[in-house]
Amino acid sequence: MTEVITLIRETINLREIFTAGMVLFAVIDIIGSIPIIIDLRKKAGHVESEKAAIVAGILMILFLFVGKEILNLIGIDVNSFAVAGAFILFFIALEMILGITLYKDDAHETASIVPLAFPLIAGAGTMTSILSLRAEYETINIIVAIIMNIIFVYAVLKSSGKIERILGQQGINVIRKIFGVILLAIAVKLFAANIQSLFQ
Repeated sequence: MTEVITLIRETINLREIFTAGMVLFAVIDIIGSIPIIIDLRKKAGHVESEKAAIVAGILMILFLFVGKEILNLIGIDVNSFAVAGAFILFFIALEMILGITLYKDDAHETASIVPLAFPLIAGAGTMTSILSLRAEYETINIIVAIIMNIIFVYAVLKSSGKIERILGQQGINVIRKIFGVILLAIAVKLFAANIQSLFQ
């Protein structure tokens, strides 16, 4: 037990944790997803913050260990996975910009998992970033970075109602369209970055 604790202390690197944490924070972009969260809460009646955060965290940590192996096992490469995620983000962005409803699910309880936990939080961009980080940093540092991001995600999900009251409906509509364009750009970039590899 003492040897394990010593090993953990030796492998934990604050610089790696900070860098990995910032990369994941930028890719998850939970601040930019606030309009989507508010919209989902209106559609579903409520959003189970704990469930969404825990499921997203579990997905990210699982993917850290077995992501590449799972994709290889079912015959899907990382690029195909990223392109699929880009399509999902693209349609969500269209909903935000045009004010239309493309995603519809009568089972309200699923709003915590799809599309909130996946693909908004633990989406293709996040998963591919985790695979990239795994090649550079120690696993324990990436796990700590994931946990830190999930705590922040939970805080944002939990306070989405207060954020809505502060911004007001008009403010939310403006932010939704702005971040819809940003999300659309991210989807296009993710698509463009990975589609070429599929044809090589």
